[in-house]
Amino acid sequence: MGDTGVPAFTVAAVVLAAVATVAIGAYGVRLARTTSDFLVASRSVGPRWNAAAISGEYLSAASFLGVAGLVAKYGADALWYPIGFTAGYLGVLLFVAAPLRRSGAYTVPDFAEFRLGSRRLRTLSMLVVAIVCALYLVPQLQGAGLTLQILLGLPSWLGSAVVGAIVIASVASGGMRSITFVQAFQYWLKLTAVALPAIALALWFVGDRHELGDPAPPTVPEATTVDVTTDVVVQVSDPVRVAAGSSVDGEDRTEETVLTEGTHTLTAGTVLELDAGAAVPVVAGAPADNSDWITPGWGFGGEYPTYEVYSLMVATFFGTLGLPHVLVRFYTNPDGRAARSTSFAVIGLLAGFYVFTVALGVFSRLFVPQLLITGTSDAAVLLLPSSVFGGLFGQLLAALVAAGAIAAFLSTSSGLLVGLAGVIGTDVLSGRIRDFRIAAILAGIVPVVLSVVFVSLDLSRTVGLVFAVAASTLCPLLVLGIWWRGLTAVGAAAGLVVGGVVSGGAATIAVIGGTSGLGGGLLAAILGYPAAVSVPLAFVTMIVVSKLTRRRLPPAVGERFARMHLPERMGMGSDRAQGL
Repeated sequence: MGDTGVPAFTVAAVVLAAVATVAIGAYGVRLARTTSDFLVASRSVGPRWNAAAISGEYLSAASFLGVAGLVAKYGADALWYPIGFTAGYLGVLLFVAAPLRRSGAYTVPDFAEFRLGSRRLRTLSMLVVAIVCALYLVPQLQGAGLTLQILLGLPSWLGSAVVGAIVIASVASGGMRSITFVQAFQYWLKLTAVALPAIALALWFVGDRHELGDPAPPTVPEATTVDVTTDVVVQVSDPVRVAAGSSVDGEDRTEETVLTEGTHTLTAGTVLELDAGAAVPVVAGAPADNSDWITPGWGFGGEYPTYEVYSLMVATFFGTLGLPHVLVRFYTNPDGRAARSTSFAVIGLLAGFYVFTVALGVFSRLFVPQLLITGTSDAAVLLLPSSVFGGLFGQLLAALVAAGAIAAFLSTSSGLLVGLAGVIGTDVLSGRIRDFRIAAILAGIVPVVLSVVFVSLDLSRTVGLVFAVAASTLCPLLVLGIWWRGLTAVGAAAGLVVGGVVSGGAATIAVIGGTSGLGGGLLAAILGYPAAVSVPLAFVTMIVVSKLTRRRLPPAVGERFARMHLPERMGMGSDRAQGL
């Protein structure tokens, strides 16, 4: 099953990925001279280059590690993660990209003030952007800690701190101009890092003649020892031996025992012994048999699977329209037409990437099913190549995947920090280059600390909750602000507050306190997947309150709509100066 040591190739790949990031970023620093360079790369990034940069920024730890892990665990229903992550850009293409760029704004809060003429709404929008970016940064840094712990044996907190330091340094030194080059490079590195192992495993799969839809649980091909690294509840279908010193169902086992069929709680440090051909226990709530795993309708381990799936679809599709670090990249395009072309290209780049990550999730179920016991299925992509292929080839593939994983953390974290530093530097401070750098340092330190303090869920689950917050706040603000003349500042503020409180409160409970204490009912399902409730509620609140306050419509609405929707050649507007 592969060497458990730390191969020199993996160490070299991780170091090279980090060095390449710093080196390419340093090249971009030479070109960053003005505040506009730091915030929006002086609006000079072409569609192809920007599409690669957006894709590199968007394909986060949740995409690189989490999607494959969720597919391995939950099967067909988990396909809605990559579908939603990609389909969201269709909404960006149709409804947001071009009008947002034509508004001439520098940030989402700047757009809010441009559209509705309210400084208070701008401040509220700034707070929402800061919260979304900070919450999104935490799982990226946690994923980096997990990856470096698995690959190099480093403490997880140290991995988070190292990646955080690199990101803070690159963003503070060159801003958007610098990370644009880095993120474009990192997309192609990540694509290569998932494509080559997926193709190699596909060839292995065809030659080995595995079956995906057998009405049987996954099995290990040889005797395997599994170390449980986090507390987890598992379903056992065949008896499993538990080593002495393990803790099962709240009891310490002083000698080797056997787990019987049923559900059991395993404490971190538990050691399981699986005989060759033994059925692998799976995390409670996940499909136990491969035939169930390949069939949709099981959801994600809760009592309301249909609600979970539809709520996830709402979160991922609408959340993409409200992600601040994605939206700010469209400000870097020269004009609205280029922004629309960028969105179209991004859809193709993301679709190609997710084909390979889904394949890796399927192969993880087949070849490393023991990861379904540990609760750390995010590690599947990292461990899969060396577990299947021995020798030099397996080590090289594992090293490539390791480099791609580091690129995923660095690229997304950099984009998030640029977005966060941009709104703080322009809305809280005076908007100079020095202010941007101060904001980048301060805004980067807080998520690093949070990533060490709090225990994460699965990466995609955590990121899915952040998508729900973005979908419930910034998405309705942008969609209604761009397409509905009747939106008022009071209505927009009310929707931001209602959507933010409902989705943010649910996300906080799910991440920090968990939902198991609620008995697994409908309330637990809503807290774990709040978007199906919070997104319609935010839209309805904005519409109703705006109608009640329609006498407070901002002046010159027609002029602002013309500026957003007419081509630039009509001469209806120019970029907002913002004192830059």
